[in-house]
Amino acid sequence: MDNPLSKIDYNKTNGLVPAIIQDAKTKNVLMLGYMNEEAVAKTQETGNVTFYSRSKERLWTKGEESGNFLELVDLKVDCDNDTLLIQAKPVGPTCHKGTDTCWGEANSSNFAFLSKLEAVIKDRHDNPDEESYTSSLFKKGINKVAQKVGEEAVEVVIEAKDNSEELFLNESADLLYHYMILLRAKGYDLEDVVKVLEDRH
Repeated sequence: MDNPLSKIDYNKTNGLVPAIIQDAKTKNVLMLGYMNEEAVAKTQETGNVTFYSRSKERLWTKGEESGNFLELVDLKVDCDNDTLLIQAKPVGPTCHKGTDTCWGEANSSNFAFLSKLEAVIKDRHDNPDEESYTSSLFKKGINKVAQKVGEEAVEVVIEAKDNSEELFLNESADLLYHYMILLRAKGYDLEDVVKVLEDRH
């Protein structure tokens, strides 16, 4: 079977190809570097992502001075064979300025809209609003929150046996929303649940 890395076209950009570094877990983009054939080989050999530094004019293993290595998880070549996507496990911050990414963003898990909803739920928990339904549930205590999750779960089961797509999806949304409230009431986040699923996988 052909090695896809043997198809990398280093000639298009004078011996260097851009390498996008992505956190293997969070899927966030951490940085962009450049690699030549030797850098790719050393990355595979050592398991630590190595670049060709254009300023130092030599191979440079990320973390060789700081200890903030990028441990290789996977390496892919794009459809034109001239760009690499490297999934890695960062050991410490990636940027030399001390931030998680070279764009100054936190390298935290993101579940798209669910992360925004989770932030709103957390705010309603930490900063109660008398007019907020979510805050009122937190105020009633863990038993009421858990009871509400049970009620919504029953509603989902009932609608699953019917043929109304709208009712089923609405009850499913209610269940997910109240479950996220329960997680916050217990002091957990979606990421904690995802970690359990990942460990099982």
